[in-house]
Amino acid sequence: MDKTEVQHQNHLDGTAHLLSQDLAEEASRAGLDNQLQRWIEDLKVENNPQLHQLVVDLQALKAHFGTGHPDKDIIAPLLARLGKSTLQAAAFAEGNTQPRVEKLGEALLAAAKLVQGGNSTADADLETDSASNH
Repeated sequence: MDKTEVQHQNHLDGTAHLLSQDLAEEASRAGLDNQLQRWIEDLKVENNPQLHQLVVDLQALKAHFGTGHPDKDIIAPLLARLGKSTLQAAAFAEGNTQPRVEKLGEALLAAAKLVQGGNSTADADLETDSASNH
């Protein structure tokens, strides 16, 4: 296994862990922005046209969090679509990377449910931020 593959696996693990945290808090620390950027770069390196929509959705998610006013009605569908696309993209992964991609897909789907469902601290924070900025 080469160094690049290990780095990709570390990025996948880090992103999955980050998604289990308070997204609003992570976004304010720039940790989320950095993690999303690394993931975008990893996907671009693959140069696989079937991963293009993932890159587009990640860039949209990154840009939306970058506004400082995250809106759950934008974030939740993006996270859900990213989760589904990531699970499908797992078919392109090999070796130890594949289960990490699958774990990330599941983490994205779980984050989408938390944000949309209103049962999480992240959702409450996003809703508060969104309401106070309208």
